[in-house]
Amino acid sequence: MALYKTDLLILGSGPAGYTAGIYAARAGLSTMIVSGNQEGGQLTMTSSIENFPGFEEISGFELMEKMKQQALKLNVQFVNDSIVEVDFARRPFECSSENGHSYQARAVIVATGSSAKWLNLPSEKKYLGYGVSACATCDGFFYRGKTVAVIGGGNSAVSEALYLATLANKVILVHRRHQLRADKILQDKIFNNKKIVPEWDCVVEEVLGEDNPRKVTGLKIRNVVSDEVKTLDVDGVFVAVGHQPNTDIFKGNLILDSKGYIVTHENSSATDIEGVFAAGDVKDPKYKQAVISAGSGAMAAMDAIEYLDVE
Repeated sequence: MALYKTDLLILGSGPAGYTAGIYAARAGLSTMIVSGNQEGGQLTMTSSIENFPGFEEISGFELMEKMKQQALKLNVQFVNDSIVEVDFARRPFECSSENGHSYQARAVIVATGSSAKWLNLPSEKKYLGYGVSACATCDGFFYRGKTVAVIGGGNSAVSEALYLATLANKVILVHRRHQLRADKILQDKIFNNKKIVPEWDCVVEEVLGEDNPRKVTGLKIRNVVSDEVKTLDVDGVFVAVGHQPNTDIFKGNLILDSKGYIVTHENSSATDIEGVFAAGDVKDPKYKQAVISAGSGAMAAMDAIEYLDVE
């Protein structure tokens, strides 16, 4: 198996990872990006982005591809692989991948992002891939002319509902509160779309379906105010209840907060390990915006450049 050596190793290929690569390469560092499980990160599953400066509207996939191509033009090395183990106790730092490769670097930027949260219902797991999904742009096509439910009330849930409304006949938005947390411009689009019907103050009790063939046929929801339980006839369920940081491999290696996010020094991307930095959603429990992740990646690269200049 291969051994790769570089000045700066970037783990993750979302807005933070790609931006960090661009900045580091422009500073003359040999820079390598290891893509992770999902090349381009979560943003590639977003069908339309309207709040990234410079682009009135662009798909997440297209935006990430533009960032990647810019990094490649600056001679950033890109490896489609996923890190499964890190050793920050030795120098140079060493990371091992699921493909059996080893990566050594003088500095590391962790930009592994976050993954979709699930409802943790047995029925949800049973029908995952058979009508339960966390990606409307991936699976929405299968529900053209049908009825689907979207679970959640933030920007992700509302964006999923709006996209699905272009395909499905009806979209039921199930939210545990009586008002959405999404941006007002997205809320206005929801309320002006006759295909989208909110179910306020409701939580999912069970995903209903058949076994032969396995498919979703309905959703049992409970009103948290009245305690009323009712069944919705739906063909698909899209879960959009937030994200959790991809930090499992860093437990015991870096300091994490109570929710699993990497802790960095104040006004810095530096972690508790000198020479290891963090950027993007993996350290940001609050904002979770592509533009902020990109800015965070630039900060991490600048911090890494300064560290390597002094080293």
